[in-house]
Amino acid sequence: MIAPPRARGRNVTVRVKPRRAALRHIRMKDAKHITNELRAAGLAVAALALGGCGSAAPQPPPPPPPVIAHGVALREPLADPRPYGAADTAFGLDALGAWCQADPRANLVLSPSSLASGLGMAYLGARGGTAQAMAAVLHLPAAGRPALEAGLQARSAALRGLDSPGVTVSASDQVWADPSLITLPSYLNAVATAYDAGVARVPLLSSPDRAIAEIDQAIAAATRGQIPQLLAPGSLVDIGWVLTDALYLHAAWAAPFSANETNPAQFTTASGQQVTAQFMNGGPYNTVTEDGWTAVWLPYRGGKLAMVALLPPAGAAACALPAATALGRVTAALAAGSPAVVSRSIALPRVNLTVNVSMKTLLTQLGMGVAFTSSADFTGLSPQACCIGLVEQADTLRVGEQGTTASAATAVGIVGSAAQLGPPPVTFDRPYLMLVTDTATGEPLFLARVTNPTAP
Repeated sequence: MIAPPRARGRNVTVRVKPRRAALRHIRMKDAKHITNELRAAGLAVAALALGGCGSAAPQPPPPPPPVIAHGVALREPLADPRPYGAADTAFGLDALGAWCQADPRANLVLSPSSLASGLGMAYLGARGGTAQAMAAVLHLPAAGRPALEAGLQARSAALRGLDSPGVTVSASDQVWADPSLITLPSYLNAVATAYDAGVARVPLLSSPDRAIAEIDQAIAAATRGQIPQLLAPGSLVDIGWVLTDALYLHAAWAAPFSANETNPAQFTTASGQQVTAQFMNGGPYNTVTEDGWTAVWLPYRGGKLAMVALLPPAGAAACALPAATALGRVTAALAAGSPAVVSRSIALPRVNLTVNVSMKTLLTQLGMGVAFTSSADFTGLSPQACCIGLVEQADTLRVGEQGTTASAATAVGIVGSAAQLGPPPVTFDRPYLMLVTDTATGEPLFLARVTNPTAP
């Protein structure tokens, strides 16, 4: 049995070596714009936290956000993002199925898109058997590196294209690196091309809790405060890089449910217990049935996005899931309005779910185990990279009469190689002593105390 996941402004140009000879620099984002934007978000969160507490002591301002640099994002040839959507669906079903087997009575919510993005950024730095194992678990299409980056770039563009009136979809990816470590320019170019991800320097090794606070602050801003904490204090031990993805969704139904038609009714839980839930009633909606599964198409405003609610066959096993190919056929039939589609009214419970889990054990048992061991090969990211040390995901999902609000954040932590990394540097940034000594006799030729190195 698979073990359950563990709950719990200035423009600057930095010269680097790109992966193509014609490109010779890493361009920085507009630091002033990013700083103002994130500072405003941080102040808004702080204001909410202080609301109603007039007598509380003043809180210190949040630390200034780090400057974010971007590699050279190449504009790849146009590619079809649909194979990557199919890959993420298959990966998501695998992950959900394994998680359900470990904890069949729990409410589960995960974002295959966010998890695939966080692990996909790690995959771009993987080599050899590590890359092969990760590609298999992620169901990545067989393709050379240029074609892969083109497909991932098309996938990212498709996600950004979902944002429209009535629907907000915001996705952001980020590499966080300790300033003492080497991050290869070729890797920064790859994640910039595939995910539009930049790199920020934070003290992951020398001050991990400070780095956690900066990462969590950025995630909270990206998810509109839905996920205030992705990484718990003390969770980053010997982690030299953290790869994060944040996803936020707020979508209004094309045809909202009437609150007057929401009524209590009985719901049978996975344990067989009868509970009273609030059911939203409405319709008609397009439905289709395949292999005993009944699927309902619930479109959001604008028609670019829809929810598919899937009711398993009566008497199905607790963790029964449709096959990825069958789910693809059902979704396509509903989207196209095929002759098999039938209009029916529905009763759908309101839900409000929140989870924060470690995915390391689950991913190991799905076949990605080598990526978490000292045998891992992430030399495409850095000669100092060892292996994946943690994979954390936090998710929220609220479904109500007006629509859906959801958020997800994923963090993939890469451990530095013990053989090459070593302890953090010693910085003489306060008064210190110097001793010039005879190594044979211990005779102190000179002894000094430095309190101000700038004074004569």
